[in-house]
Amino acid sequence: MHSWMDYCLRELEGKQAHDPLFIEKMKNYSSQSSSCSRERCVWVPGPVIVGAGPSGLATAAYLKEKGVPSLILERYNCIASLWQLKTYDRLHLHLPKQFCELPLMGFPCDFPTYPTKQQFIEYLESYAERFAIRPRFNETVRHAEFDATLGFWKVKSFNKEVATEFVCRWLIVATGENAEAVVPQIEGMGDFGGTVKHTSLYKSGEEFRGKRVLVVGCGNSGMEVCLDLCNHNATPSLVVRDTVHILPREMLGKSTFGLSMWLLKWLPIRFVDRFLLIVSWFMLGDTARFGLDRPKLGPLQLKNLSGKTPVLDVGTLAKIKSGHIKVRPGIKRLKRYTVEFLDRRTENFDAIILATGYKSNVPYWLKEGDMFSKKDGFPTKPFPNGWKGENGLYAVGFTKRGLLGTSMDAKRIAEDIQRCWKAKHSTTFSLSFNVPQSNS
Repeated sequence: MHSWMDYCLRELEGKQAHDPLFIEKMKNYSSQSSSCSRERCVWVPGPVIVGAGPSGLATAAYLKEKGVPSLILERYNCIASLWQLKTYDRLHLHLPKQFCELPLMGFPCDFPTYPTKQQFIEYLESYAERFAIRPRFNETVRHAEFDATLGFWKVKSFNKEVATEFVCRWLIVATGENAEAVVPQIEGMGDFGGTVKHTSLYKSGEEFRGKRVLVVGCGNSGMEVCLDLCNHNATPSLVVRDTVHILPREMLGKSTFGLSMWLLKWLPIRFVDRFLLIVSWFMLGDTARFGLDRPKLGPLQLKNLSGKTPVLDVGTLAKIKSGHIKVRPGIKRLKRYTVEFLDRRTENFDAIILATGYKSNVPYWLKEGDMFSKKDGFPTKPFPNGWKGENGLYAVGFTKRGLLGTSMDAKRIAEDIQRCWKAKHSTTFSLSFNVPQSNS
């Protein structure tokens, strides 16, 4: 105990070593740990990163490059759990690979322009191996809070029934924008009788071969699931509840995203939006004719303001035009194998796929002041200022700008922590109180 307090005095928060509340709190840690063999407290010398997706991996790699060790806690048993466990089989990156690279390591040269799901997972696994990133898997963080008395973060995690409290100076939230599936409450859902599943549980249209399937949601996932269902001889319909921008994936021989980024170097965003819509009209026609009305704001302006991503068409629109995919309005209620729409039309379906997106889960486990919105779980400060909070709290992967935004935040976080690390840490160590040391 004295060595721990001496360290705090010498390297971190020395003034607190003489604080009676601080000393009493440390005694409590020791007594609590010894009284319950299934709970333990572990000191982490560097940052704790919650989440082993691309954002967590990128931040850990940047920190390692700057000589700062970190510990990643991941609730599932693998890195990039969203990609490995919750995506459909036919998924490819929607953007060219050069816009989806993590910092410090590019994609293999022989990868296609739009890598497959499995290729992207292989890339992430190689990335983790190159930077020797070894998360602690099956660790579900249920509570994280800054202890003002100690001057450290306390992160309580559960691995099965074993609870561990990690104590650290810096906490990096990397759980991202897509931590939990959004499942809307639809009247009569319990009476439907057929399969109702979120896209996080959808793998392939094979299980729906010959069936009538209603897909709810017209983002990139909903559109691609409809196409996949068509390719497996199902009969899909698509619920379109809102306006949507549909753009060709490529324009003038270049990726639409890459062309947009290039044009933005020279032109105001409203002119780039106008250009994109004119080219899209010539290539795709008037999408409103098929029940796909466009928003009033252009695709790039809308993305900047709301984070809503335009759909990059990979063939779904042609199936809508040919009648293989029917467009339907919002749902009013469900009955047994029957859907009643807002226009009072009723149709029979065998299954419903909810392509209704994901949400942040930060408010459920992080107890802090005002860095994160309690409503949507995103940083309250808009990009590019949402990466840093108070008391060593950081956020990565919440920019609504994909992996490009993630890389920017990861670099800023690593540089900021490195400055503190150099000032306060001349040695690295790890310490636990009356418990075995973790294998991190």
